[in-house]
Amino acid sequence: MIPTITVFERSPDRGMGQARDMRVRWALEEVGQAYDVRLVSFSAMKQPAHLALHPFGQIPTYEDGDLALFESGAIVFHIAQHHAGLLPDDANARARAITWMFAALNTVEPPILERVSPMLLQYDKTNYEQRRPIVEKRIRDRVGQLSDRLGDADWLDGAFSAGDLVMVGVLRRLNGSGLLDPNLAAYVARGEARPAFKRAYEAQLAVFTAASAGYPHLQ
Repeated sequence: MIPTITVFERSPDRGMGQARDMRVRWALEEVGQAYDVRLVSFSAMKQPAHLALHPFGQIPTYEDGDLALFESGAIVFHIAQHHAGLLPDDANARARAITWMFAALNTVEPPILERVSPMLLQYDKTNYEQRRPIVEKRIRDRVGQLSDRLGDADWLDGAFSAGDLVMVGVLRRLNGSGLLDPNLAAYVARGEARPAFKRAYEAQLAVFTAASAGYPHLQ
């Protein structure tokens, strides 16, 4: 039996791999774990069957036997705990990798989401444009601190880990924005160059491409 994850039937990011299932796909690919995908529509996400898996009506969810999880960070952490390859064996290095996962989701991602979410959803353009310089300054401050910490290293703490996987997943939302300095842009590119990332990206893009065939306005 292999795990099943839920993903958008029609992703609002137009196949760019920004939805949070991408992080879970990538983690599963990194550890060599096969998985099934169940497509969920926006309306189905608010129905009792899906709410039983994810109480907030979002994706992804993860089901493996009698275990059901939600929240991408928690799912990636579970995968990393139960498969070799995403967390170091050394206890201190393992703790630091987990810390970077939390930092990515709790410290780096919130201001980035404040910038990108209105672009994907309906929003008050006037209010958004007024707030945008403030939000982007917060992002620059935060990613500047991250870039200083990364320095000239390839990864955040020695070898690639789940901390890097989640952090790169968060920073990818800034691709093309001009808000990543060359150091972090190269860091993201290293993550995207990993074979496991490429497999995950192609898998999620295939879902969008298939959906677009039935809904030409998505193309």
